[in-house]
Amino acid sequence: MLRRFTQVDVFASGPYTGNPLAVVVDGEGLSTEEMRRFARWTNLSETTFLLPPATPEADYRVRIFTVEAELPFAGHPTLGSCHAWLESGGRPRTEGRVVQECGAGLVRIAATDAGLAFQAPPLIRSGPVEEEFLDRIVASLGITRDDVVAAEWADNGPGWVGLLLKDAEQVLALRPETVPHDVGVVGPYPVGSPVAFEVRAFFPAQGSMVEDPVTGSLNASLAQWLLRTGRAEAPYLAAQGTVIGRTGRVRVSADDEGEVWVGGDVRTCVSGQVEL
Repeated sequence: MLRRFTQVDVFASGPYTGNPLAVVVDGEGLSTEEMRRFARWTNLSETTFLLPPATPEADYRVRIFTVEAELPFAGHPTLGSCHAWLESGGRPRTEGRVVQECGAGLVRIAATDAGLAFQAPPLIRSGPVEEEFLDRIVASLGITRDDVVAAEWADNGPGWVGLLLKDAEQVLALRPETVPHDVGVVGPYPVGSPVAFEVRAFFPAQGSMVEDPVTGSLNASLAQWLLRTGRAEAPYLAAQGTVIGRTGRVRVSADDEGEVWVGGDVRTCVSGQVEL
């Protein structure tokens, strides 16, 4: 069966500079195994499938797959899926506000002339990282505890541990070969720079390590941590993907209620049909 398909670039600052996402717009009727197989074949960090919502509050439902597993929530698939849904003719129940249903529940997305932004989901784990576990992470990154300004669990679904280093230069200098867990590292640029922070995301994969180009879920959880502790002020712009040849840009803001929003540009790169 031919189904509408699109591939988008999320958090891009120019053509093909962000994090790609494959979206099957017509996902209804596919089995979980069929979704897994196609996600493995695309070999992208995530592939999503759009479905009718199961709850009346939502505009659409999405299932998110990596090449290895299904995720309850992820940031760049949220923005990319919303972009594909709107581009394919989706009309939100409330103008300017899309409600996405996913494994983690309902996620609000603002759709404005400035682009798309999702409301950061609440952390399911926060607080100090166990000392022995933190020592293993620090060693895997090739740094010392003296290089770490602060560390916390910053888990909104994928399981992130967040590390704050002294500056962006230290973040860019990291060359890990493996990590014991999903790790997000952030460091500030000098005051007055166009970008406030450099972010990198590492996670273990099949005995080695993968660096994600631009990571919405990580930037959301880091923003909640940094803003709560006074280490950042909203709005700010974060860079990610620099070391691996991307120029991702993530916009972080906060509304009057203190809710954190994470946004970025989304561009359609491929559109057509896929036989599934």
